[in-house]
Amino acid sequence: MSTDSTRPGPHPVEPERTPEPDVGTTRAAAGAGSELIRLEKVTKRFGNNTVLDDLDFSVDAGKHVTLIGPSGSGKTTILRLLMTLLKPEEGTITVDGEQLFPAPENQVREIRKKIGMVFQHFNLFPNMTVLRNITEAPVTVLGMSKDEAEERARELLEMVGLTEHVDKHPSQLSGGQQQRVAIARALAMRPQVLLLDEVTSALDPELVAGVLDVLRDIARSTDITMLCVTHEMNFARDISDRVLMFDQGRIIESAPPEKLFSEPEHDRTREFLSAVL
Repeated sequence: MSTDSTRPGPHPVEPERTPEPDVGTTRAAAGAGSELIRLEKVTKRFGNNTVLDDLDFSVDAGKHVTLIGPSGSGKTTILRLLMTLLKPEEGTITVDGEQLFPAPENQVREIRKKIGMVFQHFNLFPNMTVLRNITEAPVTVLGMSKDEAEERARELLEMVGLTEHVDKHPSQLSGGQQQRVAIARALAMRPQVLLLDEVTSALDPELVAGVLDVLRDIARSTDITMLCVTHEMNFARDISDRVLMFDQGRIIESAPPEKLFSEPEHDRTREFLSAVL
């Protein structure tokens, strides 16, 4: 389900950072305790392959939910549906009480503003500086002033430990640094929901920790809703309120991380965890 991309070549090891995250998302602003995302009877097919099969689940505002399971089990497809990069064959998806599918285009655009996504392969604009990568969407989509967008961007770059790289282009950064810029870019839109799609899978092993540390800081110090797809089980254990185990387009187990990782109930969950832990 992941997109293919040319793996970046060797880059310098990243410097130490001391982020102090403040993404400006509060539990009150997000309507904590209320249901923010709901999928009802969602089915998605690619040709004859059913990737999501009559799927139902919801995520409450301010919660962190992680999707785990084998490759091809439908996890990334859910994120791409929420970003409207794909459309379901059947079922409905609602975000913050508004229907995303089916819905008129103007309603879809407004809902999209509430969702930020960090992709597997960074997807930064190569011809733009780090600062411009972060300010472009707030200015063009939200109508934010250039000064306000730049102030916000500099705060976020401090949070992810990249203030000294503000005028560089993506090609001048390591893979881990590019992914941290992508995180800052997603947060610049002040989304209610942050989607994370295997954000470390394209990184060299020595760069993974820096990115996961930034995300841990965000999860612990803010109340932004997070929906995460990852094979980093320790990270999932650390940040999740709930973990969903997927297999063949269905959720076969849902539990708090301390329960799912220590006492999984389903044979397939036990088999999967024994292979990845």
